[in-house]
Amino acid sequence: MNNANEQARHNQEAKQATYIAAWLDGVLGLAKVIVGTLVGSAALVADGIHSFSDLITDGFVLAATHYGRQGPDHDHHYGHGRIETLATLLLGSVLIFVAGAIAWSSLQRLYTGTLISAPGIWAMLLALVALLAKEALFRYTMGVAKRVKSKLLEANAWHSRSDVLSTAVVLVALVGAQFGVGWLDAIAAIIVGLLVGKVGWDLLWESARELVDTALPEDAQQDMHEVALGVPGVEGVHDLRTRQSAGHVIVDLHVVVGARISVSEAHEIGNEVSRRLRRHYPALSDVTFHIDPEDDAGEGDPSRFPGLPLRPAVEQALAERWSSLSCWPHIVEYRLHYLDGKITVVVFVDEALETSVAARLPERLAERASDLPWLGGVEAEKALD
Repeated sequence: MNNANEQARHNQEAKQATYIAAWLDGVLGLAKVIVGTLVGSAALVADGIHSFSDLITDGFVLAATHYGRQGPDHDHHYGHGRIETLATLLLGSVLIFVAGAIAWSSLQRLYTGTLISAPGIWAMLLALVALLAKEALFRYTMGVAKRVKSKLLEANAWHSRSDVLSTAVVLVALVGAQFGVGWLDAIAAIIVGLLVGKVGWDLLWESARELVDTALPEDAQQDMHEVALGVPGVEGVHDLRTRQSAGHVIVDLHVVVGARISVSEAHEIGNEVSRRLRRHYPALSDVTFHIDPEDDAGEGDPSRFPGLPLRPAVEQALAERWSSLSCWPHIVEYRLHYLDGKITVVVFVDEALETSVAARLPERLAERASDLPWLGGVEAEKALD
């Protein structure tokens, strides 16, 4: 219940931050386009278009936050986090398209030598106000993104920071145009386009890496390996694999434990590995562990190789060879250990079997079943009442 409440609170914070960004982007974009058109500043108009592109991406963020943070269902067993990743991919694509349009238009303007009149104090004041507002928005959105652990919201925050940089360039261009250096305006618009394109490419690259299940950095994987090894009862860790989904991390690993401990003890050791990994890495959303009684690292998927017989077949084969022995009625249970490609059979006998007979029993049973290629050995123990 606490996790559900926290998730709901995080979703609300993310939406609130995005709504604030959307209102600010809309107001600033409209003001920049109108003033830029009136004073003839291509750089200011380009910056306004940049702000409107932010408005589009804010819409992506809102939709992805709503749908991408929903829990698992019957069709999406790992949740809907990849919706955020896909939205980030689209966001980056839109930015690259906008960047190309801005840069192309500005190059044409520079080539034709279009004269730029002095923009005036109001245009420069607007650029300064926009710069300060977007910097404040960046700091606010980034703070929320860190709290709610949203890569998409963090990307949107950096998008706001790109506005700060582009608006700073525009401000320089406006000052230059005010003092008769009109070509600075077109140059500034091209730089704005390049900045927008750089942000778009970064978002595109990161989301694409996530979609193809790129692992965490090597040092993070090594840290996880060490955390798992630190759990009492863990004798080895291998095949640790990681992938990311919308700011969350999914990991699966093989945990080597004592060859003859109980299934329940081995499973609890695995549970403790999972708990410690989650404590050390709060971004973990899913941990899958596989318990191994021996280290089979590098041997590949065991399903691709011939297997050993399971209990029904083992019991049938042993009964065929041992049922004629005088000790057969005293055998009450088998325990099977699948180790080193063989099966070691531990035979439990009742108290009625003489101790001297029980001492020689493993050798006798092994001899009668020596034709079984999978038999690794026979041991005998007294059954507990």
